[in-house]
Amino acid sequence: MYRRKLPLAASLLALGVASPAAHAEAQPEEKAEGFLEGASLDILARNLYFNRDARKGQSMPPRGNGYSEVWAQGVMGKFESGFTQGTVGVGVDAFAMVGFQLDTGGGRNGAGSSVDVLPTDNEGNTESDYAKAGGAAKVRLWDTVAKFGDVFPETPVVHYGDSRLLPESFRGFTLQNTSLDGLTLQGGRLHSMSQPQSRQMDDGFETFYAGPVDSPWLAYGGGDYAINDHASVSLYSSRLKDAWNQYYFGTALNFPITESVELFGGFNYYKSQDEGRQLLGEFNTNIWSANTGVHVGAHRMTLSYQRNNGNNDFDYLRQSDSIYLDNSIQYSDFNSPKEKSWMARYDLDMATYGVPGLSFMTRYARGSDADYSNANSVYMREDDNGNPLTDQKRWERDVEAKYVFQEGSLKDLSLRVRQATTRASQFESDLDEVRLIVEYPLSLM
Repeated sequence: MYRRKLPLAASLLALGVASPAAHAEAQPEEKAEGFLEGASLDILARNLYFNRDARKGQSMPPRGNGYSEVWAQGVMGKFESGFTQGTVGVGVDAFAMVGFQLDTGGGRNGAGSSVDVLPTDNEGNTESDYAKAGGAAKVRLWDTVAKFGDVFPETPVVHYGDSRLLPESFRGFTLQNTSLDGLTLQGGRLHSMSQPQSRQMDDGFETFYAGPVDSPWLAYGGGDYAINDHASVSLYSSRLKDAWNQYYFGTALNFPITESVELFGGFNYYKSQDEGRQLLGEFNTNIWSANTGVHVGAHRMTLSYQRNNGNNDFDYLRQSDSIYLDNSIQYSDFNSPKEKSWMARYDLDMATYGVPGLSFMTRYARGSDADYSNANSVYMREDDNGNPLTDQKRWERDVEAKYVFQEGSLKDLSLRVRQATTRASQFESDLDEVRLIVEYPLSLM
């Protein structure tokens, strides 16, 4: 692959979208004209129990014994105004979030690891509560909306994460245009991010595999395009200044056979290469995944394959969902250098059997041939003798059940249990994980 850099202007004009269906971006819902007439106020209460047992005592630096157990309550309030009337409309978005410790400590908080649900002090003790608030001013000109402040991007290269107690956010500005039917163009420039367990709204940038990065900004652009009811494509790029340029292409397809039978498939591709001062070392990595499957009534069966052709881990923003690869699942990403992986997944919707709101999912993924022989110093993993790890293997099995109340005073209350088991050779943990999540959304206006 030859090396070249796409200018940001080209990124902002890129076409494409609705990446895999699970991440497809629909056009904004039409709201009434007017600042208050088009406003909404929503509250989400989330109760989270998170238990992770790293059987080898791994993945818990700088403190901890490999075991983490946290029970916490979060409450998130979000206000979105409409736009003032006229050709140029203005508005505001604002949010406030608070998290409370219900139970942890006693060596169970996994301080300093990816398990962190609540903030910790300098001694590694979990703090009893934390809160943060922010907002963004917004301007609409015809079909283009610009936001300035605290934002929640949703693209394959920058996508806020929401897998802990409180969601992740970014600070900067974003643009979105929906002038053409089926086409959504997005872009932005961000100068900081806030981790889910942090009080701070400007923590700076951090990646999953390399940690904090002294980068002044991140810019991204691209688009999602629904060709018709059965095909969509997306194309995006991003630049984490002095660290990387990333490029993404994705497509999703579906082929109805009968009213109850549908075939589907998809493809995702990322290219990532070093940029500027090479804060994450020198690298030129490409990774791809493809999936195919069949949806028959209540049953959905999927097979996927994924391969990293580069010499380094495919990295992305910490705790974010900025990785639209099929085999990036509950714990494992299967994105190590030269790693090949496959996955089988089964989903069941019990509405067909008279229990609407109840669903189940299970999947099994296996990766092999991970090889750090040619990794740079940032991503290198070595054995006890200082030799690069080679021929590394792992597997993960996930099981999930979810129920959403369909009516009555508990309507929209959801109960969810997620269990993951992983086993690996030297480069990863053997772990067992359980998450219990209860969510209750309220719409106040």
